[in-house]
Amino acid sequence: MDTLQFLYGTKVGRVLLRPLISRPVSVISGWLLDSRASRALIQPFVKSNGICTDDYELDGIKCFNDFFCRKIKKELRPIEMDDSALIAPCDGLLTVHKVSKGDVIGVKQSRFTISSLLRDKELAKSFEDGYCMVFRLCVNHYHRYIYFDSGHKYKNRKINGVFHTVRPVALEKYPVFVENSREYAVIDTKNFGRCVQMEVGAMLVGRIANESQDSCMVKRGMEKGHFEYGGSTIIVLLPKDAVQLNSAVKNAMQQHVELPVQMGEVLGCRK
Repeated sequence: MDTLQFLYGTKVGRVLLRPLISRPVSVISGWLLDSRASRALIQPFVKSNGICTDDYELDGIKCFNDFFCRKIKKELRPIEMDDSALIAPCDGLLTVHKVSKGDVIGVKQSRFTISSLLRDKELAKSFEDGYCMVFRLCVNHYHRYIYFDSGHKYKNRKINGVFHTVRPVALEKYPVFVENSREYAVIDTKNFGRCVQMEVGAMLVGRIANESQDSCMVKRGMEKGHFEYGGSTIIVLLPKDAVQLNSAVKNAMQQHVELPVQMGEVLGCRK
C-alpha cells in the first residue's frame, strides 16, 4: 500500500490526512519550495520523473518552484490558431463528460454538480447538455497553461477550499473538485460562446498563479498562468452545441478512459 492509498483508504490515514490538505500546510510547503535550499530537490525530481531538461528554458532557476513552473521551448508546443479548432489549454490527462440532466457529472467515482463547482446556479444552467472537460496534470506534466480561445474574460472568481490530491485514489473517496481551492474565469469566447476555464489546486499546491485577475480581452494561445508544485487540474465548461469533438476524444469519452493531450493540440471543432 503506497502513501496515498493509506491516507485515503484507511481510517487512520484519513485522520492524518486532515492537516495535510489544509491551507497552512500548503502555504508552508510553498514557502519551503521557494527557498534557495530547495534547489537540492531539482535533480532527484528530474531523475524520478524522467524529465528531459533540454526541452525547457532554464535560465534564472533559483528554487524548486522556479523549476517546477519552467517554460517549455516554444517550438515544442505549437498552438493551432485556426478559429474553428478547439484546443487543449494545457498538457494533461483528459476526460470529457456530457453535462447531464440535473447538472450531475462523474469523474472516476467522484460525482458533483456544475452549480456546486461554480457556486453559481444561474451560470451553471448555461452548461446544461454541454461538455465538462477535465485535464488532470501529474507532477511530470508541463504546468503552464493558456487560453483556449480569444474573447472577453470577466474578473476571476476565487473559491477557497482544501488541497486534496487529484489522483484517482482521492476522486473515489471525496468530491475533490468542489472541495479543493479553485479559481475560474467566465469568458465570452469568439468561437464557442460563453465558457468557463477553471484551475483547481491540489495537495501541496498553495498557489494558482494567473497572470490577470481583472476583466480584459484575451487571445487564443496567450499564457493564462501556471501552477506551483503538485498535481493539479484545469476544467473547461462548454455550452450545448458549441463543439464537435474529434474521434480520439469521443472514443476516450465512450470508454471512460483518460486521454493524454498536449497544450495547443486540437480536440475538436466549432459546430
